Order: sequence, then C-alpha cells, then structure tokens
Amino acid sequence: MAKLKAVKREDHTTSATKKLRGQGQVPAVVYGKDKETKSIAVNSIELVKTVRDEGRNAIISLDVENDKSVEVMLHDYQMDMLKDELIHADFYIVDMSEEMDVDVAIRLDGEAAGTKEGGVLQQPLFELVVRAKPNNIPDEIVVDVSDLDIGDSITIADLPKSDKYEILEEEDTAVATVTAPTEEEDLEPSDEDESAEPELVGAEDDEEEEQE
Repeated sequence: MAKLKAVKREDHTTSATKKLRGQGQVPAVVYGKDKETKSIAVNSIELVKTVRDEGRNAIISLDVENDKSVEVMLHDYQMDMLKDELIHADFYIVDMSEEMDVDVAIRLDGEAAGTKEGGVLQQPLFELVVRAKPNNIPDEIVVDVSDLDIGDSITIADLPKSDKYEILEEEDTAVATVTAPTEEEDLEPSDEDESAEPELVGAEDDEEEEQE
C-alpha cells in the first residue's frame, strides 16, 4: 500500500495557501462517511508520483501529522491548466471491508485483424464503473482486440467476469469496434467530376426520382 505524509492546515487565508503552494505543498481535504472533514496539505511531487506509480484508484495510507493514519483514495483534484500544476486535492476515507463504485480505465490491447484490411479500430468507451472492495479495484480493464475483424465489436457482455469486482454498465454497451474503411473516392470528386458539375446534379436528381 502506498504511503503519503500530510500536515494539518489551520490557516485558510489566500496568502497562507499561496505560501503552501510556493513550498511545493498542495492544499487538500480528507473526508469520509461519518468522518470529520479535515484540512491538510501534502507534497505535490510525492502525490503525483504516488498516483503515477500506483494508479488513479490506489489505496493510500495517509499519515496525518499528530494523528492516526487513514486509508484513503484520491477522489478528486484540480489543476491550474496554464501552469500545469496541481492546486487542490480531495481524499476520501475508505472502509476496506465495504464495496464502492469507482471509474476504471479501459485499455485496448493488440492489433485488430480488421485493421490489416483497412478497417478502423474505434473505442466508444474509455472508462467503466465497477463495484468492488478497495483492495480489489483493478488498475485498468485490458481488452484484447486482436481477433476483431471488420464489422466486429466487443461489448460489456464479452468482457471476462471476475469474482473480485462487478461491472455496472449495460451489457450491450460497445467497448471496441472495427468499422469498414471509408472510400475516399466517394468523398472527394475527381477533376472530371468538378468540370461536369451540372451533369452530376442532374444525375443525383435522377437517382432521387428512382428511389422515390
């Protein structure tokens, strides 16, 4: 289990928060069901490293200054997009014996057979919701797409079942598909077509009449 040290944060003024960030600390809160919300600060680099090494849904042992350690998950965070800096974090205290619902990333693995024939591999779903006890939450769901031909798809129902977690998505939800290649010649008119535009318009009208 990953470990992270935290200090209590008493001063919530803008100047104090700015000073914290200048020292490489991230203002944060830690809370949970029937738990008192506490203001803390953690080292920015250590937090980013922990999430990168352990995964977004990692269980973290948060060692709060002058207090007992608690098991938490990084529930939410805020970034300063201009500076690309972490500016706030929310930690949720978890009950290791109680199931919870979390978002888990989907990663497609392998080269789809249909792409060798010009097909296009598409991923309609990038995350799915699973229900599991904290220690059983997967880092990611890996989906093997190597057997997919043009026109094939993989849905939630096709994913392997696990006794450690339950997937809470509709079974007919598509996870990966291989679509037929688009005929570029149908989309881009040739030079001859461009010079014969009036005749093409008439041809389209004739086709519409035939369809009617």
